[in-house]
Amino acid sequence: MGVAIFLVCFPLLVAPVMYLIPNDKVRGRVTYACGALIAAAALCLTACWAAGGMQVIEAYDPAAWVDHLILAGEIVLAVIVTILCFKYHRGVISLLAIVPTAMIAFLELRGPKLAEVNAIYVDHLSILMCLIIGIIGVLIVVYAVGYMEGYHEHHTGFVNRKNYFFMVLFLFLGAMFGFVLSLSLLWIDLFWEITSVCSFLLIGYTKTDEAIANAFRALWMNLLGGTALAVGIVYLGYRTGNVALQSLISLGVAGRVIAVIPIALIAFAALTKAAQLPFSTWLMGAMVAPTPSSALLHSATMVKAGIYMLFRLAPAMPGTTTGMMVSLVGGFTFFMASIMAISQRDAKKVLALSTISNLGLMVACAGVGRPETIWAGIFLMLFHAVSKSLLFQDVGATENATGSRNIEDMHGLMYRLPRLAIFMFVGIAGMYLAPFGMLISKWSALKAAVDNNNIILVLFIAFGSATTGFYWTKWMGKLIAFSHRSGQKESDHMFPEEVLSLTVHAVLMIALCVLLPLISKAYVDPLLVEMFGTYTDVLSTSILIMLVVTICFVFAIPMLSMVYTRNLKMNMKLSYMSGINAGNNKRFIDAMGDKKKIWLVNYYFEDFIQADRMMRYSQIFAAAVLIIMICVVIGGVL
Repeated sequence: MGVAIFLVCFPLLVAPVMYLIPNDKVRGRVTYACGALIAAAALCLTACWAAGGMQVIEAYDPAAWVDHLILAGEIVLAVIVTILCFKYHRGVISLLAIVPTAMIAFLELRGPKLAEVNAIYVDHLSILMCLIIGIIGVLIVVYAVGYMEGYHEHHTGFVNRKNYFFMVLFLFLGAMFGFVLSLSLLWIDLFWEITSVCSFLLIGYTKTDEAIANAFRALWMNLLGGTALAVGIVYLGYRTGNVALQSLISLGVAGRVIAVIPIALIAFAALTKAAQLPFSTWLMGAMVAPTPSSALLHSATMVKAGIYMLFRLAPAMPGTTTGMMVSLVGGFTFFMASIMAISQRDAKKVLALSTISNLGLMVACAGVGRPETIWAGIFLMLFHAVSKSLLFQDVGATENATGSRNIEDMHGLMYRLPRLAIFMFVGIAGMYLAPFGMLISKWSALKAAVDNNNIILVLFIAFGSATTGFYWTKWMGKLIAFSHRSGQKESDHMFPEEVLSLTVHAVLMIALCVLLPLISKAYVDPLLVEMFGTYTDVLSTSILIMLVVTICFVFAIPMLSMVYTRNLKMNMKLSYMSGINAGNNKRFIDAMGDKKKIWLVNYYFEDFIQADRMMRYSQIFAAAVLIIMICVVIGGVL
């Protein structure tokens, strides 16, 4: 599995090279070349695995020095975190790096002899994650080449550290490949911690007080999850002498009591990485970072690490306290985050809360742990990665073009910046409109919850989906609003890298919708058979094909309309205002003879919802649920 090792090692080796390249143009070209190699390698790994019959592959028995190198990496990370914590007077946080590292080191150097474990593990789920990282992740890095040019043109007060920024991006990609391709939990722990440190560095890129505070919040929350992961690994190592992830899952499926505590602890760690309540605020704080960081953390990689781990553990969760804990926290997060998103005007905050909400639904699907919920969860993860990455990048490009990311300032964007508006329209449609993949997946999750008599989850999905539709509809309505069309078009200063990434994302979004039946039959169904041993179709092929035909019409009708009306002159008529128009539809004359500007705005329920207070109460409730259920799990074993 040389290609798999290349995917892990190559980005890690490229990262310091990026830091050492001072010239922006040279660094950009190296980024294109390295990104193309990574994407090609991910596709090559997929092709080789498919040619071998799509069978599970365990490969590469590492030499002793490689395991020592992994441990050395853990120690180096702990030292880096400790130095940074004391530099910014947050020394207490360093304990969350020192303690788990010391535990892992003690297990490896003074603990029981551990069974030999093949390092590389390739199956349907890891291949899916490699494609998301290798294609979506690389597109985000390519997008960053152009975006960061415009970013520093508009933010002249920030120090230009683009070489540092791209170094961290490539470190992040390498760590994510290592995370999803590793079988040993000791290896997984190292790459888990690397992603936590990289997210900390990306969020704190601007070095403002707000950025540093948000970066440390993300760090301690993710390190807390890393501590739980380390405790679970050490417990498993001492009790079984085996730290292979699949061995743990097999013990859990067999109902062995020895697997209960490590599964619960690793699931808790995954909840922190997936930004579930009460840990959602670290993801909200990531909004201060440049847009490529937000796209990488929110869509393609960082948060998906937690979802990936929960999907791995899903076969061992049905009917367990851990499964109940995961599904309850996930469903509650889905519902509450979707409500809080209604009150937000900042597009990036809406995207962040939407991400937290949709991740909650994926987490709930994993907690239920049935084949049909994992079917829904896989498609949720796939469509969310493409759609949310598209939207984050589009919002970043729109902010560079207009100077604002306020949704109200996107009024009539379809007529002012049509390219950006069309990309945004495709992304929003993919997130919630019928009959796109996200909506189909939500319907499948709801059906599975009903079939399993999980009434609480049914209520969370039903009401959460309704509020989701509310805030997406408000945003989409702003894009096509008509009253500002009489104004002049704004200048669209998108860089070629931004256009390339947005176009590929939009094409991928549409292709995923059209190919959904084929993907389900050829890939997702075998994945579920591999995980559970059996699987029954959630939706019949005929229904999926009917949905695809509907999707084609949804896209075809507007496209044909655009082609037909492209060369027609659209005469702007004044709206009827009892004869008091002031020359256009933007101003009118009031009763006192003064000219007033017309404002057409959405209602955001700020006073009613009060998102900050709602977040605090939600965190308290979710924290109580986690503490009680973790205690129940541990108490039931001890």
